[in-house]
Amino acid sequence: MTTVNMDTLNRFLFDNHPIRGEITRLEQTYQAVLDNHTYPVAVQNLLGELLVVTSLLTATLKFEGDIAVQLQGDGALSLAVVNGNDQQQLRGVARVNGEIADDATLKDMVGNGYIVITITPKNGERYQGIVGLEKDTLIGCIENYFMQSEQLPTRLFVKTGVHNNKPMAAGILLQILPANDDTAESFEHLSALTETITADELLQLSTDEILYRLYNQEQVRLFETHDITFKCGCSRQRCEDSLMTLPANEIDEILSEDGGNIDIHCDYCGKHYLFDSIDIAEIRNRHKVNYH
Repeated sequence: MTTVNMDTLNRFLFDNHPIRGEITRLEQTYQAVLDNHTYPVAVQNLLGELLVVTSLLTATLKFEGDIAVQLQGDGALSLAVVNGNDQQQLRGVARVNGEIADDATLKDMVGNGYIVITITPKNGERYQGIVGLEKDTLIGCIENYFMQSEQLPTRLFVKTGVHNNKPMAAGILLQILPANDDTAESFEHLSALTETITADELLQLSTDEILYRLYNQEQVRLFETHDITFKCGCSRQRCEDSLMTLPANEIDEILSEDGGNIDIHCDYCGKHYLFDSIDIAEIRNRHKVNYH
């Protein structure tokens, strides 16, 4: 039986306004990020928002490459990061060092911190933007980022919740097209309409139904659907390569201390890669490492 991918992204345009939009809906990808972890409820919700934001950000960029949206701070949530690429492949992880209440705010969780957005094109220079936590929510901070670095008025409407007993996250992005003036009234009008969307509607209705419910008085062009998937990117080969960056005596010491095995655990997907002394000898032989 074929599994239907519920995780999708759609772009849309308003024919009568110089404004574009995107809708992202996540279920399986969101669940894959939460699997193998016991995150507090507030952190689960924040990761859902980060996944949606990263997907929407990636779709606004016309490039081949990777993007990372990372939250860092000195609070109980020291790190939350989502990586994505132009193929709409996402992964994410959080590091929690302390108690976090279910109703904790962004500031409660992160403390003094900031957001780092890193864009790495396959061709071209790497770009990094740093956003202060000047707003109370992640969404407010990302909207600030667009105004400061892209100078494009952008609104984000993101919801997380549970649908059919599964965690879901979804969001809508509205953005004024570059080089368009006198659009403030149109943008305010469409933003006000989008603001009326409820969590249940955004998480449960189809993209067509959402667009009709919000913009039935407008002419909207909906483009093809793009699938979103969870992809970790870890592999045994990458673990081997990282092991070969360590001094030989350090590897031998780990082997002797950990019962003859080196266990490399992937925080993103939960996989374990085990290497015993025979594996290490074979890797050293392949890399032709000289330890004398």
